[in-house]
Amino acid sequence: MNSVHSAILDPRLGWITLAMLSIVWVWLGWFWGRNAKALDEYVLAGRRVGLALGTATAMATWVTSNTTMAAPQLAFQMGIWGMLGYSLGAVGLLMFAPLAQRIRKLMPNGYTSGDFIRLRYGKGAWRLFLAISLCYGLGWLVSMGMAGGILINALTGIPYHYGMTIILSICVSYTLLGGFRAVIGTDFIQSLLILSGLVVIAWLAIDKVGFDRIHAAVVEKRPQLLNLLMPAALMFLFNNLLFGVGEVFHSNVWWSRAFSFREGIGFKAYFTAGILWMPIPVVAGFIALAVPALDLNIPAADMVGPMVAGELLGVTGAVLVLVMVFSALSSSLDSLLAATSILVVEDLYRRHWRPHATASQLRKATVIAIIGLGILTWLLCVPRLATLAELLYFTGAFVASTIWPIAAGLYWRRTNPTGAVVAMGLGSMAGLAGYFAIGFYVAALIGAFVSMVIVLLSTWLWPRDFNWDNLHESHPQGESPC
Repeated sequence: MNSVHSAILDPRLGWITLAMLSIVWVWLGWFWGRNAKALDEYVLAGRRVGLALGTATAMATWVTSNTTMAAPQLAFQMGIWGMLGYSLGAVGLLMFAPLAQRIRKLMPNGYTSGDFIRLRYGKGAWRLFLAISLCYGLGWLVSMGMAGGILINALTGIPYHYGMTIILSICVSYTLLGGFRAVIGTDFIQSLLILSGLVVIAWLAIDKVGFDRIHAAVVEKRPQLLNLLMPAALMFLFNNLLFGVGEVFHSNVWWSRAFSFREGIGFKAYFTAGILWMPIPVVAGFIALAVPALDLNIPAADMVGPMVAGELLGVTGAVLVLVMVFSALSSSLDSLLAATSILVVEDLYRRHWRPHATASQLRKATVIAIIGLGILTWLLCVPRLATLAELLYFTGAFVASTIWPIAAGLYWRRTNPTGAVVAMGLGSMAGLAGYFAIGFYVAALIGAFVSMVIVLLSTWLWPRDFNWDNLHESHPQGESPC
């Protein structure tokens, strides 16, 4: 959709802003990654990431384009619970904090979440998990690429396909140049920009419109947004909680950080990041409640955030939103590109095709994987087949089905491997059935419930003993697998 005539920023100003941000991120990527020559340095920053950078990268990665775009959309569609429900995504980070500490203890030489599933449950569960994880990863990448195109189009009038291409190209470029060191370093800067931008926008929005005017307009024009008993909103509340937990528990984005943090840092970093992240969707979603007071015509629900911000704050506010959300997009896209490329190279390329690959071959494979993921994401973003929320929660059925197999596998020595495989498979299918039969807001809820029942019953009826030392896998010839 081309919205040049209704855009808040002049397209020329939009191009200048994007060009400046792009140059900064690419230069920072090169600067921080220029000494990351060894594979272990390139993919896990040498396993020496401290608390400040660890907290910043976890929080910035979780403040995705979905947070800044889908949170207002859900508040606009589901009201109070849509806004607060999205903030429950922080529970995933909070609950992963003790898991990160245990992961580092059980797998000091680990590289991917796939390593854990393969060693804990066997190759059948591992391959099913890889399918789930890669499907989720692509869904997340596509949702962020779409959000970039939508935001840039709404704010500047630059066509959707151009904006989407810009954000993907920049993130692929600096991730290639600097690897995980570049991701960690830019995440720190991006987290500061995101938090500063949200504080400024929230303060200005409240100052210009005010709570009383917003509340009165919502009561008059859209009272259902204040209904705390709206069935769809209540289902979404619990669905999003489980979706967030599933996203974090299974994704290599978070496992790779657990492996990269210094010993003893994982719990503190993830817990602090969860606390800091929790109010962000509330602030981002709050501005959608101003739509009735501003009497705006919203052509598409996933455009509500940038349109309200631009109406309230004018050109300066539009530039601020563009910088803030460009940072949010970059902080998540680079993390996902880096983590998914490790998963592809280690669990697909090395484990399936080239078990004796050299360090040089693995480095080349990583570069090819990052570029390939960028191209595939671009191809899937072009049609713009769904809204951001629908696309995001389509993956909920898959990721929520992994919660119990992963948590039980990390803490229960007798978890049944066959039960874990069946739980992931049937949980995903049941969640997808709920997605199409009922709606996107129940997929994770159904998937997690079915998976839980299967894991608990199989472990109770057919327990299987496991030796934790089997997770202490070392790589041949001391080489990092990438």
